[in-house]
Amino acid sequence: MNNHEIDYKIYGDDMQFVEVELDPQETVVAEAGSFMMMEDDIHMETIFGDGSSSSGGGLMGKLFSAGKRVITGESLFMTTFTNTGIGKKHVSFASPYPGKIIPMDLSELGGKIICQKDAFLAAAKGVQVGIEFQRKMGVGFFGGEGFIMQKLEGDGMCFVHAGGTITRKELLPGQTLRVDTGCLVAMTSNVNYNIEFVKGIKTAMFGGEGLFFATLKGPGSVWIQSLPFSRLASRVFAAAPSRGGAKDEGSIARGIFDMFNGD
Repeated sequence: MNNHEIDYKIYGDDMQFVEVELDPQETVVAEAGSFMMMEDDIHMETIFGDGSSSSGGGLMGKLFSAGKRVITGESLFMTTFTNTGIGKKHVSFASPYPGKIIPMDLSELGGKIICQKDAFLAAAKGVQVGIEFQRKMGVGFFGGEGFIMQKLEGDGMCFVHAGGTITRKELLPGQTLRVDTGCLVAMTSNVNYNIEFVKGIKTAMFGGEGLFFATLKGPGSVWIQSLPFSRLASRVFAAAPSRGGAKDEGSIARGIFDMFNGD
């Protein structure tokens, strides 16, 4: 076991957080901005990259590790939380938007998970957070995640978050699952990921589901989310008033406000 062994408990339903239990000298690495709370004797430190031993102790190794995170659109820095006390201590991390936190034991998943760029939340120290290039042009242009996805490697526990409800599908050899390009959260490394054009001109142009969907071919495990953050953001943006509120919106409250202002 190269990674630190950590225990955890997930709280909540739609706005979840994960509480990690650390033994003395155990460390958990978290995405910048995901911290929620911690107990005494936990030392917090900001580092370049993921802090894994593979990034090397030299300056160039740390810069390379941090540079990979910039390519995926993440922060240059990550934060480590180490229990410097005697007994067990707890630190908690929260998801940034409504959805679920998925615990993944990499030792049971072939040592590698490929996930969407903003899915990583936290992991035991030693888990490598890298990048995975999509070699197929169609997947890169139309796959919803671009040419670059996150890669989590190691034999420890990591936590991934996604929107809405999450379901895990086990694909048999040769079995294919077609999903919306934005609904793919993560997959094991042996799953074949490709893009397929929606059949039928009428369906493609007026079906409202886009021109492409992702095809996932087994064997392997895939995790699918019911509410991609991009879909939630587009609905909120579309419903937002362009000039401080719709004309008929909140008519009672607006009338009271106008009365006090002499209108």
